Amino acid sequence: MSAWKTYLAVGIGSGIGSALRYGVSLASFATLGGYFPWGTLIVNILGSCLIGWLAAVISRSPRRQLARFQPLLVAGFCGGFTTFSLFSLETLHLVQLGQAWIALVYILVSLPLWLGAAVLGERLALSRY
Repeated sequence: MSAWKTYLAVGIGSGIGSALRYGVSLASFATLGGYFPWGTLIVNILGSCLIGWLAAVISRSPRRQLARFQPLLVAGFCGGFTTFSLFSLETLHLVQLGQAWIALVYILVSLPLWLGAAVLGERLALSRY
């Protein structure tokens, strides 16, 4: 894939992932409320699982059709869908609201869940091959 097509694929994937992330955030706020940043937690868990799965599948079969879409799916979609920067901002906001204990719970719950989801995604992909 040429350089400009790769950048275009990353941009398109990122736009789709970001729009979907925003939709998940709105839906989680409407259903679960705004007391805890559920939307970001959910997208980061799902995105971690997906990126783990994609990385395992693509590394096992680099010549398959899916490997051609790596810039679109991994850097683009997963990069746009997941968000560490929003996680950081939400954590800071909780601290500023005087809810440091909720911020600490958010940190302590998020990181293991994200890593666990990436491992789960990888294992799901590897169990298929």
